[in-house]
Amino acid sequence: MSMALSMEEQRILTQIEVRLSEDDPRLAHRLTRLGAPRRRARTVVLAAAAVIIVLAAIGAAIAAAAL
Repeated sequence: MSMALSMEEQRILTQIEVRLSEDDPRLAHRLTRLGAPRRRARTVVLAAAAVIIVLAAIGAAIAAAAL
């Protein structure tokens, strides 16, 4: 469970992010991309579910046509 940050905490976090970007841009970029694989994995799971649904619909249509 996450809690909202106060205005002061958000300001401090923003300052830390800016300083990190200035001091070590490569590390800042790598840290920014940490969330990307999760989003990518979710997209893959959703795409796989869509393919399974389409294949099931095709199989049902073929089975109905064979009757």
